[in-house]
Amino acid sequence: MFSIGEFAKVGRVSVRMLRHYDALGLLRPARVDPHSGYRYYAADQLARLNRILALSDLGIGLKQVAEVLGERPSAEQLRGMLRLRRGELAERVAAETARLARVEARLRLIEVEDTMSEVDVVVKPVEGARVVAVGGIAESFEYDDIGPVVGGLCASLAERMERAGLKFAGPAIAWYEPADDRVHVQACAPYVGSAEGAGLDETELPALAHAATLVHRGTMATIAESYQALARWIDDNGYRAEPGHAREVYLHTDGDETGWVTELQIPVSAA
Repeated sequence: MFSIGEFAKVGRVSVRMLRHYDALGLLRPARVDPHSGYRYYAADQLARLNRILALSDLGIGLKQVAEVLGERPSAEQLRGMLRLRRGELAERVAAETARLARVEARLRLIEVEDTMSEVDVVVKPVEGARVVAVGGIAESFEYDDIGPVVGGLCASLAERMERAGLKFAGPAIAWYEPADDRVHVQACAPYVGSAEGAGLDETELPALAHAATLVHRGTMATIAESYQALARWIDDNGYRAEPGHAREVYLHTDGDETGWVTELQIPVSAA
C-alpha cells in the first residue's frame, strides 16, 4: 500500500488531484485509516489512474470519464477511443497552427509597412507566348489555400509535358483571377514540341504593354509582402493597375524554397 503522497509520486500527479478524484468518486483510496483519516492506495490502482489521466488529457470532462470507466471498457476499446480523440485533437492543432501562421504573416506585413516603398521595381513590356496550361480552383488568396493548388498544378504541368515529350521554352508561369468567392488558378509554360494528346490546354498568354515587375526572393509563404510592396510602389509612382492577369514567373524553384526566385508582374498604365 502507498500513502497518498507516495502514490501521487509514482502516479505523477498531485495530492490535490487525487483528493479531487476521491471526492468525485473517480478513484477511491484502497483504504482509509479510521483513526487518522489517511488515505492509502494499492499499486493496481495505477491502471485506473492512467485511464483517468489519458481521457482527461484528451479533453474529456471528468463526468464523462466516470461514465466511460463505469462501463469497464477493455484496454483495446480504450485505445480505439484514444486514437479517435487523438485524431480530432491533431486536426484542431493543425487548424490552429495554420491560423497562427496566417496571423504571423499579417504581423510581418504590418512590421514592414514603412519599408515597402524601398523596393526595386522595373516597368517593362512583357512578350506574349504560346503556352500549355492546367487549371484549378483555390478557396482563397491565403497562402495556405492557394500555395498547395499552385504547387500541385505546376507539378502536374511538368509531369504531363514530360509524358508528352514537350520541353520548356521558358520558366513556368501562374496567374489568378477571382471566381465567385474562390480563385481560378492557371499554371502554364511556353513549350517546344507538339502538345496534341497531352491533355493540356493550349492558349496564348497575351503580351503586356507595360508591367510593373518585382523580383521576390525566398519562400512563397512571404510573397504577400512583395505583392503589397509592388502595389504601394505602383500607387506612389503615378501608375494605375490595369485589368489583366497579374502573373508570377518562376525563375528559379530548385532546392529549398528559401532560394527560390519569382518575378511578379502587374499590368499598369500611367495614372
